[in-house]
Amino acid sequence: MTDPVAPGGEPTSAGRVVPPVRVGVARRAWWAVLDWTYATVWQVRSLGTTTADDYLTGDGPPVVVVPGVYETWHFMRPLMDALHDAGHPVHVLASLRHNLRPVPVSAAEVMASIEELDLRGVLLVTHSKGGLIGKYAMAELDPEGRIDRMVAVSTPFGGSAYANLAPVAHLRVFRAADPVLAALALERDVNARITSVYGVFDTLIPGGSELVGATNVRVPVGGHFRILGDGRTRDAVLAAAQPR
Repeated sequence: MTDPVAPGGEPTSAGRVVPPVRVGVARRAWWAVLDWTYATVWQVRSLGTTTADDYLTGDGPPVVVVPGVYETWHFMRPLMDALHDAGHPVHVLASLRHNLRPVPVSAAEVMASIEELDLRGVLLVTHSKGGLIGKYAMAELDPEGRIDRMVAVSTPFGGSAYANLAPVAHLRVFRAADPVLAALALERDVNARITSVYGVFDTLIPGGSELVGATNVRVPVGGHFRILGDGRTRDAVLAAAQPR
């Protein structure tokens, strides 16, 4: 079966792993420059005047944003702006800080916040490690079904080969053999409620982010961070937010 894709995206199969697109060294290097420039710009923009309270209005289903490791919620603002403009109240969890804690701990924090706010029918919108946190929360910590679905952008569901070389423990958890990540890979019941969005080449996840059983959307973008600002990623997130 062919999954829905965003305009300009490439369809992938839910039943098999599609190999990454072959990309030359020069293009990969250029994409890496663009990617880290994007990340630097958004770190600087996090010092601006936009506050989380600016996104809380709206009558649509609630959105909870979970960014990646080292990221503040400001990295997610291009997607937050689109969702808020579409009528969704968007919640950020300042308690995650720069998201360095273990996945189960952060997932428990996400669920505690959702319960404290008494949110239901939640759409999780996540990036990178945030997608692992979201899947853990859906699979292990949500017996009431408060989380309806999740969009995960550039999430290492299958791990990253680079994690084997990571100098710090909170990056080595992205190894495919990590116990938490390996256990999550076996949890497939929630995959049908997940949309995985990823680029043709990810500078930090060379194996890609395809998730078996999920709606997979591959967009023609290179990089791990700048995909968050791409219009086709925005369209994929808005499509996933549509009522079923």
